[in-house]
Amino acid sequence: MEEYIRIRVDALREFTISIFNKFGVPVDDAKIAADVLITADQRGVGSHGLQRLIRYTDGLKAGVMKAITEMKVLKETPNTLLISGGDGLGQVASYKAMKLVIDKALKNNIAFAAVRDSNHYGIAGYYSMMALKHDLIGLSMTNAEPLVVPTNGKNAVIGTNPISIAVPAGKERPFVLDMATSTAPRGKLEVYERTGKTMPITWATDESGNPTQDVSRVLANIANKKGGGLLPLGGAEEESGGHKGYGLCLAVDIFCGVLSGSTFGLNLYSKKGVSTKVSHFFGAIKIDAFTEPTLFKSLMDEYINTLKNSEKAAGRDRIFIHGEKEFELYEQQKEEVRIYYKVVEEVRRIGEEVNIKAPF
Repeated sequence: MEEYIRIRVDALREFTISIFNKFGVPVDDAKIAADVLITADQRGVGSHGLQRLIRYTDGLKAGVMKAITEMKVLKETPNTLLISGGDGLGQVASYKAMKLVIDKALKNNIAFAAVRDSNHYGIAGYYSMMALKHDLIGLSMTNAEPLVVPTNGKNAVIGTNPISIAVPAGKERPFVLDMATSTAPRGKLEVYERTGKTMPITWATDESGNPTQDVSRVLANIANKKGGGLLPLGGAEEESGGHKGYGLCLAVDIFCGVLSGSTFGLNLYSKKGVSTKVSHFFGAIKIDAFTEPTLFKSLMDEYINTLKNSEKAAGRDRIFIHGEKEFELYEQQKEEVRIYYKVVEEVRRIGEEVNIKAPF
């Protein structure tokens, strides 16, 4: 059996929309959720692609995620929004919130929104990149389940708390930073366990707080709350810069959870069977509020080319710009996407549960 199965995107999209719809999600919202998942796989971020479908269907079945995302604007100014996601799908609340942010930024140069009462929203870059179509700089971040051990700590207290910044360029591809503030997200550990790969020593600690390469042990400890967890960017020690990643984890949680007056740190995912209360933060900046857009794009191209054409390290033939690999993968997988066979099997089982036969 081939490890990866190629599936036509249109068939996969229709199937995924039908799955969400069967669980009570309105068709238009199901299209948003499906697109976020499939885009992740197309961009090579399998940890947040169809592998995550079961997380949402389980959440919908348990009532932790509401099928109908009833958003409510709690507070608004010309440049800001505080929104309740109504405990619905994080993708739906985030997509709609980012659209509102973009509209405000186009009118008022800059805009930000904090979204509370939400759920896991998928890849952060999906929402920051929405700004690119409007020649805006986009920002997206979210807090997450406490899986990360603070520097010098033993137990997980903060989330992987990803952040994404998308910046338009001219002839070059946009700069798209999309990263967890941990060394690796849990989804990547799950990919390593599923594919039998050895985990780097800088990714996680065991229940005693010691760095380990035993990925199954770490995932079991996380699931059973036995201690240890993922490490912030930089690893376990200050000497390797771990305190910097720890600071970034905190900064994201402050913007998302604290600023929205919602939950953060250990309060997230605190009770089984209850809404996760995840929060997000979005922003958009109009370039011509600062400089002429054509000039900005030409300067971005100049900067990108300076980096790409600088001298390479021994044995290296290319310097990448953030987002470049993902854009190239997306182009290769516009019509057909590669999905790991175990994920395909799981997705098929989800379909069978609601009497939908997978067309692959």
